Amino acid sequence: MQCYHTDMKLSDFDYQLPPELIAYQPLAERTESRLLVLDPCSPQPKDQYFYQLTQFLQAGDLLVFNNTKVIPARLYGKKASGGKLEVLIERIQTPQRALAHIRASKSPKAGTVLELEGAFQAIILEREGELFQLQLTEPANFFELLDQYGHIPLPPYIERPDLATDRERYQTVYAEKLGAVAAPTAGLHFDHRLLTQLAEQGIASTTVTLHVGAGTFQPIRTEDLSQHKMHAEYVEVSAATCEAIRACKARGGRVVAVGTTSVRSLETAAQAGSLQPYTGDTRLFIKLGYEFKVVDVLITNFHLPQSSLLILVSAFAGYESIKAAYQHAIKQAYRFFSYGDAMLLFRRENNRSAV
Repeated sequence: MQCYHTDMKLSDFDYQLPPELIAYQPLAERTESRLLVLDPCSPQPKDQYFYQLTQFLQAGDLLVFNNTKVIPARLYGKKASGGKLEVLIERIQTPQRALAHIRASKSPKAGTVLELEGAFQAIILEREGELFQLQLTEPANFFELLDQYGHIPLPPYIERPDLATDRERYQTVYAEKLGAVAAPTAGLHFDHRLLTQLAEQGIASTTVTLHVGAGTFQPIRTEDLSQHKMHAEYVEVSAATCEAIRACKARGGRVVAVGTTSVRSLETAAQAGSLQPYTGDTRLFIKLGYEFKVVDVLITNFHLPQSSLLILVSAFAGYESIKAAYQHAIKQAYRFFSYGDAMLLFRRENNRSAV
């Protein structure tokens, strides 16, 4: 068993990444990504490819996918006074109202009219912390306007304009429910062929919904992790998903979360002590010392230094294991972040089940 301190600081989760290892484009084929396997029975990580995932899962396991769908949430425009700005929709509240981040040379005030994409207008109703509440000035639908005029909100470290191909590739093949402004990137490695192979192997699947917000890219600003407050994200865990997980555990299978968003969804639904259906926001911050109640195996991408997601995977697989694995990945020139390669992690054994 690995030993670690639960009072670790933000700086403990830093690492140096050569810029050339950031994946700025997706690979031609989704399943051709590399897969770094941290097998607890092996002293060394295994270098595999994602299409070999079938070798590490077994009949009776249950894959849990996040079926959120990314909206083209970035808009460019100007104030009525002429100043340029960029809007990133965080959450659509009603067809005509949304919360958004706004980048401008000077922060706009309530009552400011925004002219967006040269096609429609929205007015700022009020500011809510770092977000602005926007109201369309004419009868229209935010989802429809974004679909027509919006840009795919690529992460800030992908320093290029979005392309037409990003509408397909920055989206999982099983995306269903509109609402995310960032992709659940572990799912980007699956294609329909691999999903069919896994099903034929006797591996079941179910879904949760977590609408990933732009806050997932915001840095942690406090060295003391106990002072960090997570951004809110909307979650749905259905009764059918809870039953599928109970059935999986009963037959001796493993719950395999596809992405940290699936982990946070399931663990949020188990916070009362047992897994129950859940609908609402989550601010769950999983850090070292957390006892995982549902998830046994995790498929995940490589995460930014000093991020809440890197802290989560360290809590799941062990701090020293993740630290060594990231150094291995850098030496072996793995591709990092949203369009990058993946890891397969197994939960440390000193956790209990709440199912």
